[in-house]
Amino acid sequence: MPDFFSAPPSPEPVDDPAEADERETLLSLRAIRQCYHRGASADLLVLDDVSMDIVSGEIVGLLGRSGSGKSMLLRIMAGLMAPTSGAVIWRGEPLHGPVPGIAMVFQSSALFPWLSVQDNVELVLEAQGVARKAREVRAREAIDLIGAGGHENAWPRELSGGMAQRAGLARALSVLPDLLLMDEPFSSLDVLTAENLRTDLVELWCENKLPVKSMLMVTHSIEEAVLMCDRILVFAANPGRVEHVVTVPLPHPRLRDDPAFRELVDRIYGLMTRRAPVLSEADLPEDGVVVTPPAPAYVAIAPVTIGSMVGLIEGLAAAPLNGRADLPLLAEKAQLELDDLFPLVEALQLLGFAELEDGDILLTEEGVRFPVSEFDERKTILRHALLQQVPLVKAICVALDERPNHVVDAGRFREELCDGMSPGYASQTLQTVVDWARYAELFDFDEDADQFFLDEDGESGRAAR
Repeated sequence: MPDFFSAPPSPEPVDDPAEADERETLLSLRAIRQCYHRGASADLLVLDDVSMDIVSGEIVGLLGRSGSGKSMLLRIMAGLMAPTSGAVIWRGEPLHGPVPGIAMVFQSSALFPWLSVQDNVELVLEAQGVARKAREVRAREAIDLIGAGGHENAWPRELSGGMAQRAGLARALSVLPDLLLMDEPFSSLDVLTAENLRTDLVELWCENKLPVKSMLMVTHSIEEAVLMCDRILVFAANPGRVEHVVTVPLPHPRLRDDPAFRELVDRIYGLMTRRAPVLSEADLPEDGVVVTPPAPAYVAIAPVTIGSMVGLIEGLAAAPLNGRADLPLLAEKAQLELDDLFPLVEALQLLGFAELEDGDILLTEEGVRFPVSEFDERKTILRHALLQQVPLVKAICVALDERPNHVVDAGRFREELCDGMSPGYASQTLQTVVDWARYAELFDFDEDADQFFLDEDGESGRAAR
């Protein structure tokens, strides 16, 4: 391999945050905020007070659920999007747009379909002004390095998903970036292909064969983050922000069945399911009073079906779980990704059917009662839970009872929801609430008229209370 493509030895991973001060700081974010203006309504805050440093010699994971703003933050880091406020610093200078030292890999390979793999990789080098002979050699080196050798002349349509993603990685590596940003690079691949590509990438990093100084990867898989990363930033949502920083002290290669690996996965599950941060006495103000911002009137609810909730409750209640389960093991046995499991767990928590404790899920008394009840009694249990635990359902039922015709426009509630969430989340929340209310026979929804309504006698809502 020519000298221009060889990488200097990567420093050992950062175990002590204080050691990072001695490393080269590549990228810094300072108080990044991102808002979307919504006309007369209050601006929607997507990212809030995000600050971090990326230093040389580490793989950093940005871990969070879909919709938390991770991909948006990655685009801000790459200079593809300007934040509403805050500063992005690249090698000590403000970043105002794309720079040669930062390369990005997207969820899909994003190859140009009318160019061969070789030409796709060469294109970015041509844009940088690299001479023809040099870019041919560098492109071929990058393709071979990432395991796509032999496919130089293939068209993107002829490639498997894994090979296309390798070609996308080769294109990013060919520019010899100091920082490689990856936006869920394995999410569109099948399990085996993703595992092979993850393993190859980590091996190349550990063998100092990658021409990069640091990598940052967005993911929503806890195990993927622990497998690959030296430091994991746990991202919270609504608005997006860094809530926890977890150092991974495990050497590579990492084994999923290693007790230390499982313990770390459990710890991160616990952090991501914690309802509120625990404050020590040192965190309290002098007067001992903690001032918390007012909670929104309504919270976003994921599109969780009654059937999936019932299935999870029944599985938890049955032996050998008997009402309690470790979330990572539950996800593994049920073959659920984080973005599938967490909404289910949060729905059960919202309805009072389950509680979370140190990364475990426990059925409450109502949760235990639900699966052993007859169908009609299940409806009654859910009806009571919706009215007691979900303010939006209660507000709709009250409005329906106040109207003589027991009909109310859904637009009124949609506008109220949009005060605290995006229009997409507002519509999603309303649809989920409608599905739950129909099962519980609380009210129904006329999609054409965009109205909630009771039955002809107007008894559903009143009977529930």
